Amino acid sequence: MKQARIETPDGVLEGEYDDDGTVHTEEGTYEPAQYDLLAPCEPSVFYCVGRNFGEKVDQMDYEVPEVPDFFIKPPVSLHAPETPIPYPTFTEELTYAGELAAVIDTECKNVEESEVDDVVRGYTILNDLDCLDQERRTARKAFDSSGPLGPVVADVDPVGLDMTTHINGELRQEDNTENMFIKPREVISFLSERFTFKPGDVISFGSPANPGLLERGDEIEIHYEGIGTLRNTVE
Repeated sequence: MKQARIETPDGVLEGEYDDDGTVHTEEGTYEPAQYDLLAPCEPSVFYCVGRNFGEKVDQMDYEVPEVPDFFIKPPVSLHAPETPIPYPTFTEELTYAGELAAVIDTECKNVEESEVDDVVRGYTILNDLDCLDQERRTARKAFDSSGPLGPVVADVDPVGLDMTTHINGELRQEDNTENMFIKPREVISFLSERFTFKPGDVISFGSPANPGLLERGDEIEIHYEGIGTLRNTVE
C-alpha cells in the first residue's frame, strides 16, 4: 500500500495512492488533475546517514563506519515532489543523492531492531542535496529545500530494493539496498537510543555512488523499487 498527502480545493488530505495517481481519501477520490502532490509527511527533523554503500565509500575514499555516521537536517529542508528546487545563492557546487528514507509513525525511543517495523509508517525517497563548496557538513547539507521528499510512503521491505537516479534522462546512480553496510532497521534502532522520534520524522540511509553536480534546468528522477519516482527540476 502507498500513502500520499495532497493539496485539494477541500484542503490538505491524506489517502491511499494508486499507481495511476488516483488518491482515495475519507473525503472522496481525487484524480491527478484535481490535486497537487505534497511531501508525504511533515518531519520535525531529518536524520541522515552517510557512508553506507560500498561503491560510494570506495569512490570517496572513506573508511567503512562501524556504527551509523549521521547528521541532521532541519524541518525547513522539506521540499515537495514535482516542485522546482531553487538553486542556492551561496553555492556553485550543488549535488544530488538518491536515498531510501523511513517515515516514523509513532513517538518512540529505545526501539529494538526486532520492533522497528511496529514504529515505521513506511518508506519513501529523499534527495539529500549538498553544497560541496561550503565548509563542514551542516553548512553543506542543512538549508532551505535541501530535502526533496516523496512521492509517497510505501509499505515495503527496505532491504533488497533496486534504485536508480537519472539526470536529464542519463543514468547516474544504480544500486540495491542490500548493499548497505548497516541496514535500515539497525540504523533506526541505533538512532532511537539517542533521540525520541516523533510521528512524521524521517530517517534516511545513505546514497549509492556517483552523486554529481546539478545545473539550473536539470531534471532529477530518483526511483526506488516498490515506492516510485521522486522527480524535481532545478531552477
